[in-house]
Amino acid sequence: MKQLRYTLSFTTPAFMGNADQNAQWRTPPIKHLLREWWRVAYAADKNFAVRVDEMRREEGLLFGMATDGESRKSLVRIRLDRWNMGEMRNWQALESVSHPEVKFPVGSDLYMGFGPLTLPRGAKQPALKANAAIQAEEAASLSIAVPEIYSRLIERALWLIDKYGTLGGRSRNGWGAFMLTPINDTPVLTGQTPQRDWCACLDRDWSHAIGRDEKAPLIWQTAPHNDWKTLMKTLAEIKIGLRTQFKFTTGKNAEAPESRHWLSYPVTNHSVQNWDNNARLPNTLRFKVRKTDAGKIVGVIFHVPHLPPRSFNPHKREIENVWQRVHAFLDAPAQNLTRISE
Repeated sequence: MKQLRYTLSFTTPAFMGNADQNAQWRTPPIKHLLREWWRVAYAADKNFAVRVDEMRREEGLLFGMATDGESRKSLVRIRLDRWNMGEMRNWQALESVSHPEVKFPVGSDLYMGFGPLTLPRGAKQPALKANAAIQAEEAASLSIAVPEIYSRLIERALWLIDKYGTLGGRSRNGWGAFMLTPINDTPVLTGQTPQRDWCACLDRDWSHAIGRDEKAPLIWQTAPHNDWKTLMKTLAEIKIGLRTQFKFTTGKNAEAPESRHWLSYPVTNHSVQNWDNNARLPNTLRFKVRKTDAGKIVGVIFHVPHLPPRSFNPHKREIENVWQRVHAFLDAPAQNLTRISE
């Protein structure tokens, strides 16, 4: 078994709940994240010519599986040196931002953390929905043991989650961002970002690469900020802008999806008649918060494109048009973002 040890330290608060919906340091979300980015590393290793049945078989052998015909324990062992409860119990509201579809300013934290954060009836400030969150700057020791023959892709996946991974509720909005720092003789994480033409990525319905267009990878970085609180306001303004550029012409139970529905679903007060009431379409545009060498904080926005599941009856040409507009919005000088190549 190859032993790897890291300090996992959060850059933004994490809404990582246990069975009682109380925030707690736990290994299952970490294993789930490692498994997700292992698929990306696996796809890149195959030059994206992946047979899904073969990938699932290898994934099950490595991470464990339970099917009607077979049950296997995971070969990947993950430990934390502590399973402490989250210590953030009082939420300090962040600055508000304007929203063109709302009559009053919206809290940037509430907009980006809807779900874990809520606005109690009659209250002026948001509060944590559960009992606690894990605070930014909290850290723990993470140990991973994996058979040597599987370690190459695991280490690639660890590099990817250090660069792009987030944990917990609303993590695609940048909550639960963290960094991995090797401990003792664990080697420094190295790797390359798996990139693929973003339109070609729409040939499958699972995350397998970070997209690129004719100019560069679809990765944007904000200007440096002094802390995550001011950065989260910037990210909220960007997300509001890229979403509200698509104007709705229908309300509830629309006969057909509109452009904005393809960004993510559900959308408050804008349901689609032919989509299941429990349908969920996660946004393939994700946010990560990183620390710079100078001690500042930057936001990284990156696109992991893929086609929505077949149950959504996706229209590929319309989806391409939607994301072309999003990419153009992020490239516009007004957003003060820079394309980075990693």
